Amino acid sequence: MSENISMKTLFHPSLYQFDQAQPSYWEATAGASGLAAEALSGAQSCDVAIIGGGYTGLSAALHLARDYNIDVRLLEAGHIGWGASGRNGGFCTTGATKVSLKAQLAKFGVEQTRSFYQSQAEAVNLVRTLGAEESIDFLLQGDCEFIVADSDAHFTELLKNAELEQTLLGVDVTIHSKDEFREIGYDSPHQHGAIAIRPSFALHPLRYARGLAAAAERRGAQIHTHSEVLHWHKQDDGRHLLETAAGSLRAKQVILTGNGFMPEHLHPGVRGRPLPVQSAIVVTQPMSESELVQKGWHTQSPAINSKHMFFYYRLLSDGRFMLGGRADHIGNPAGAEATYDELKRSIADMWPQFADLEYTHQWRGLVCFALNLRPSIGRMPEDKSIYFAYGYHGNGVNSATWSGRELARWLAGKTPGNHHLPMHLPAIVRGRPPRFPLAFLRRQYLRAGLSFYKLRDRIGF
Repeated sequence: MSENISMKTLFHPSLYQFDQAQPSYWEATAGASGLAAEALSGAQSCDVAIIGGGYTGLSAALHLARDYNIDVRLLEAGHIGWGASGRNGGFCTTGATKVSLKAQLAKFGVEQTRSFYQSQAEAVNLVRTLGAEESIDFLLQGDCEFIVADSDAHFTELLKNAELEQTLLGVDVTIHSKDEFREIGYDSPHQHGAIAIRPSFALHPLRYARGLAAAAERRGAQIHTHSEVLHWHKQDDGRHLLETAAGSLRAKQVILTGNGFMPEHLHPGVRGRPLPVQSAIVVTQPMSESELVQKGWHTQSPAINSKHMFFYYRLLSDGRFMLGGRADHIGNPAGAEATYDELKRSIADMWPQFADLEYTHQWRGLVCFALNLRPSIGRMPEDKSIYFAYGYHGNGVNSATWSGRELARWLAGKTPGNHHLPMHLPAIVRGRPPRFPLAFLRRQYLRAGLSFYKLRDRIGF
């Protein structure tokens, strides 16, 4: 395959094969989808069209149909869960921005920063609520997210942040010393204590995505899979015309989603603004309860470590161990294999007791960063009939679900004002991120950033 990139496929084309599922653990264990979804055919119309069938689009479709009885159709280029919503690590946790807490307080103030943290906790609880309301069996695990200090210095920094989060923002944070965490979390030469943040938990991300899709269909939304939007035009009557290989859809309003797989070539209002970042995951053979005790692993809750180039990891419901981390800036198959090997070596380094485990699954996908390191919800200033949400910085399970619901409320007229900025939401999420200068160089920016943070981790800065 060609190494050429474009606004449509910023990375290697092998990452954009909509007709092929990733060989993931989630795909192997999700079961039958049970969806009525089929490809769009013929000339169709609706009030609201959604581009993208991940958590944002599915949540928006569900809430528009269920709560507001709005005629909505969703167009997904692959199958439901083809993108990041079916490939991620299954962390339903807070933290959809890479802006430091200190910088958030300086730029937005205590009230708006507290509002954002509260919205993140609300988003976690929304996922739990939807699971109960719509009977989605997404295999919930754990009751918090652990951030694990990689050094004594990192533990000191975690304590400083935890104090601010508790006193200023009302975040539910618990501090565990190295010895305490060895008893409740895990044993490793690389753990120097941890903090636990609630509400958070882990889940099966593809089961959750399919459950949202089934709920949306049941509530009246129409979902079209294998329906990549190839052309998008605004007609003289003000309606949008979305064309796929086998059909067309006319709509009064459009919600544009996609996050790391954002189809930015379709509209100039989003072009050059997302920064897709490649992530990869490996999964081991299952372990028995006695093996886990022997290896010193005690928790069902998901965890990340405190490095700049952090790893995210968790135990799965059948006793397998999963670890994920950032991949290269190209995205070709050879680079993917190198990344998988690096992740496996990292597991053996961080947990020597896991060095003898065999691996059963490995896969990759894209998360979405932005130049301002913040999630974005808004309407196109050029066209107020187009809404968008993206940029969850690797934290999309809860953030995308919540963003989809908020878009539905806004579009249905249930929130104040008609400005292109959603003024009812925390300031940190309002509006579009800035465009990258010389956006065609984004992969080079990414390469430089990855190298910089790897160097900082190496020298302990």
